Amino acid sequence: MGIVIGIDVGGSTTKIVGIDDKEIRNPMFVKATDPITSVYGAFGKFLDSNSLTLEDIKKVMIAGAGSSYVSKSIYNLPCEKIAEFKSIGLGGLYLSKLDSAIITSCGTGTALVYAKAGEEPKYLGGTGVGGGTLVGLSKKLLSMDNVEHISNLAKTGSTEKVDLKIKDITKADIVPGFGDIMTASNFGLMDDRATKADIALGIINMVFETIGMVSIFAARNYKTRDVVLTGNLSGVSQAPAIFETLNRMFDMNFIIPENSRFGTVIGAALAGIE
Repeated sequence: MGIVIGIDVGGSTTKIVGIDDKEIRNPMFVKATDPITSVYGAFGKFLDSNSLTLEDIKKVMIAGAGSSYVSKSIYNLPCEKIAEFKSIGLGGLYLSKLDSAIITSCGTGTALVYAKAGEEPKYLGGTGVGGGTLVGLSKKLLSMDNVEHISNLAKTGSTEKVDLKIKDITKADIVPGFGDIMTASNFGLMDDRATKADIALGIINMVFETIGMVSIFAARNYKTRDVVLTGNLSGVSQAPAIFETLNRMFDMNFIIPENSRFGTVIGAALAGIE
């Protein structure tokens, strides 16, 4: 039957995965500043890691912002470009095993897609707040631009000296039981005694709360509680706790599935076997 390869070409990172009879094979990252270099590097690395040859590949499906740089067939294999938003929708439903959901792709920015089995995924819009925001603010405020390092620093931080909470401005229980933790204003307190770890967590919290609220509004519009988080940012270690709080606060069902960072590239490969 042959393996369908999905490639998601980003600005600095390319992801690749194989789908063999709807089973995922070894998703991986390759970093390169040039999109063409990263595509061929990812392809070669995937073949070598899986002991495959070109004869084992049925088709190559290419998605992502950098896919426009790929103008020729890869090693004379059948190649097809797939719309990123379709890839986001297909990948999110596959990973979550849901029939319908809002799929929120957390990359450099954030894109929202409504996906339903048997229908074309619908792009809903999004927000410019995402991984780029996290890195940009951290570079300016903390002199750090590595997401893993920022996340590790934030593990010892607290938002108590950074964010203004509902409890700080009113005694009213706006959302019963959550006044002590609900944010009234991200960075609205910013105490002089806040540490770098506090600031790092404040930035992460602001980015995820923004993504979360935009996703909640989209979900309510489609009368669903299910939101599937995919993309690189979904792998940040603080994500599960922050989104679980939003689940409890707003009666939502945010899901971060296994292999969430590879949602789009998995969706691209799946489109090749539809």
